[in-house]
Amino acid sequence: MHFTTEPRPAPGDCTTMSEVRQGVDALDRLLVSVLAERQRYMDAAARIKPDRGAVRDEARIEDVVTKVRAAAGRAGLSEAIAEPLWRTLIERSIAYEFGVWDALRQRA
Repeated sequence: MHFTTEPRPAPGDCTTMSEVRQGVDALDRLLVSVLAERQRYMDAAARIKPDRGAVRDEARIEDVVTKVRAAAGRAGLSEAIAEPLWRTLIERSIAYEFGVWDALRQRA
């Protein structure tokens, strides 16, 4: 999927709160699109994983968080924002995947 970015002022160019809000709102719409694609990967994982016990993978959780922390550092995103945000995202994604996994097997 291709994500289109809406025109928005650069943060350093903002001189009004209206411009700041325009930029934040445009980014929020982009984040929703990206997260929807991420969720579709959870759909695929639920379809592919052979047993329910495979849905939660502690080693994978820590691997994802480690990679996100590194990417956050390179991008200039505060680790205090990145790590708890991703841990919440991961937990909600696991809960979602359990639901999809169960629904797929109930239909079969």
